[in-house]
Amino acid sequence: MTSASEFPAASPQAATSTYSAPDVLGDFRTNRRVLLLSGMALIIGAVSSVVAWVLLWMIATITNLAFHQKWSSAAAVPEGHHLGWWVVLVPVTGALIIGLMARYGSEKIRGHGIPEAIEAILLGRSIIQLKVALLKPLSAAISIGTGGPFGAEGPIIMTGGALGSLFAQRFHLSAAERKTLLVAGAAAGMSAVFATPVAAVLLAVELLLFEWKPRSFIPVASASILASVLRIPLLGNGPIFPVPLHAPATGTELMFAAAIGLLAGFGSGLLTLLVYAFEDAFQKLPIHWMWWPAIGAVLIGIGGIIEPRVLGVGYETIHSLLRGEIVGSAVLGLMVAKALVWSLALGSGTSGGVLAPLLIMGCALGACVSPFIPVGDAGLWACIGMAAMMGGTMRSPLTAMVFAVELTRDFNLFPALMTGSVAALLVTVLLMRRSILTEKLDRRGHHITREYSIDLFELARVGEVMDKTFATIPETMKLTELSDLIASGDPKLTRRQGTLLVDGNGKLTGIITRGDMVRALRQPDAESILVREAGSTDLTVTYTDEPLHDALTKMLSRDIGRLPVVDRAEPNELRGYLGRAAILSARMHLHGEEHLRQKG
Repeated sequence: MTSASEFPAASPQAATSTYSAPDVLGDFRTNRRVLLLSGMALIIGAVSSVVAWVLLWMIATITNLAFHQKWSSAAAVPEGHHLGWWVVLVPVTGALIIGLMARYGSEKIRGHGIPEAIEAILLGRSIIQLKVALLKPLSAAISIGTGGPFGAEGPIIMTGGALGSLFAQRFHLSAAERKTLLVAGAAAGMSAVFATPVAAVLLAVELLLFEWKPRSFIPVASASILASVLRIPLLGNGPIFPVPLHAPATGTELMFAAAIGLLAGFGSGLLTLLVYAFEDAFQKLPIHWMWWPAIGAVLIGIGGIIEPRVLGVGYETIHSLLRGEIVGSAVLGLMVAKALVWSLALGSGTSGGVLAPLLIMGCALGACVSPFIPVGDAGLWACIGMAAMMGGTMRSPLTAMVFAVELTRDFNLFPALMTGSVAALLVTVLLMRRSILTEKLDRRGHHITREYSIDLFELARVGEVMDKTFATIPETMKLTELSDLIASGDPKLTRRQGTLLVDGNGKLTGIITRGDMVRALRQPDAESILVREAGSTDLTVTYTDEPLHDALTKMLSRDIGRLPVVDRAEPNELRGYLGRAAILSARMHLHGEEHLRQKG
């Protein structure tokens, strides 16, 4: 650590005007720039809504061309084609195109989009390239339109995020502000596709923002709300899966909801293992990864012949399950076939999302066990299974429960949906170290933690952790005399790297560090040098009522390892000494609260 004397810093008097007085400290650090970011987010939300419409238009058009040989943008499904066994060539052709786009365009279009968005946020300073914004929706539309068993949410999240990032890069913004606009675009895209503005914001909080602050929450919510408004003229009003309202859940139904949630939790773990088992298998192939999607597409096409409903986004299938129209062996076959085909396709590295497939498999799980539950109906348990599978696999229970309600508008299901989602989360966090999303990042060498908590340094004040038993020496002491005292082992002087200097009245005048002493003792006239001449008198100070975070920021920005603690009203009146050891003691206090178990 370099000494304070090597860097220009504010004097104690100047420091009082640089940092805020305690009466202006509030619950949040958000400033007026949130207004600027909110205005930018509204623009991004509007553009993302149009992009969502374009993506869905491309998916429908390609589906009609590929399976029904007609030019139409009307909603279509792969079922009902007349291609026979030739249908296998449809997903293979789409996969070959995607492989070429990934190899010669951008490899970042591979996968389901959300891990790539997380990687850009946490590791790429929220910067996404233009070609990703252009190629990701196109590749996703080709993949889904030619039968890929995916949903549009992952690609639109990545695409909306890319648009937000590109827009932010046109302005002088910090990485944190770019992140806000990136996530605003992602949330707006999801809101426009599914008509779920609240769930889109919760997904941003639980999965993308890695913080809970008004500075990011307000702009992201603004973009999501606007996207939900613009969705009505572009794509129609929600909900997209309306169902008859269920009665409020009873205690018995909540117990069965928990049981379904536990099953979904184990199912989530199995799906995650299955996806990465296929990915590992493809890694062993002695051919370039560009060809992997085409190889996987052959098996996808065969799966589509056996069970046509596994192809495409499957929104109609989800709606049928929620209405209780698919039951018995048919729903079991659908669940198994969808799990295998989707895991295989995702493992091959093609372009597509995870959310819609999880909804189908969750619905199918709930419908499968519904005959064995004496209360409720198949649609009820399908809806709970849908939320539980999403909440457990993505480890976003709040998003899952609100998403299910916004999709169906069945608000009476909230308690049951929460029960199932939390039960699934319980299983997955205990069963697996990482989710299906963060596992991909871990395989790229990046560890992600998703436990949010208040920064201890934001809560603590300097006065709570500072060293109150500090040593001072007269500023007129000779440098050699101080050196002799330290060499003799004086405990007051040896326990710290810095020593505070005071005048005849005990007022703070400077600080001298070991590094200052070593440099000064090398001088030819070291015998006559005073400590005030060797140390620093241009001080950076902190105050007892200042947040520890602010004091630590001063230390890091000035590359110093210690700060005198002074009275805010009397900047030369010493109150304590803040060093790295004191800061670490605050962290150890938190560690003790987490791990020290004792009777109260």
